[in-house]
Amino acid sequence: MTSVSSNVVFDDIFNISAIDKEGKKFDRVSRLYAHSKNYDMEITLDYNIELFPLAVNENFALALASSLAHGPPTTNPDANEDEDKDRDVWRPDGKGRRGLEEDYDYVMYGKIYKFDGGDSESVTAYISFGGLLMSITGSYRHMTNIVLGDSIYVLLRK
Repeated sequence: MTSVSSNVVFDDIFNISAIDKEGKKFDRVSRLYAHSKNYDMEITLDYNIELFPLAVNENFALALASSLAHGPPTTNPDANEDEDKDRDVWRPDGKGRRGLEEDYDYVMYGKIYKFDGGDSESVTAYISFGGLLMSITGSYRHMTNIVLGDSIYVLLRK
């Protein structure tokens, strides 16, 4: 799937195959296991069940983005520095710029902390969102823009 924003480094529709299959460890957090419809990817994702309730066999859209801003970062050398600094500012009071978060129901911000090569075709990226974890496994061709050490947003919607 392609996105209108060049800040989106991956997006697909996933179907949940299991939730908490290894047991529930926290009251408000569950771990889902899902398979993508378009790119044959597998994910494991910890999420807050109070903020974003999900069920087995349910579909959801997932996007990974380098920024919440619509469109690419400004490359104009004459651009105002304050405008560039504010590109990623998210304000819950609605006074900030509207970004990708407006199109999704659940957003987390984290860092890509590990990348495993696996076999020649399949790779796994590991992302931490302040202790909530995600792994995404599949063809390296669909993960070329997911880079070790980068900060990233995960955006979900039903």
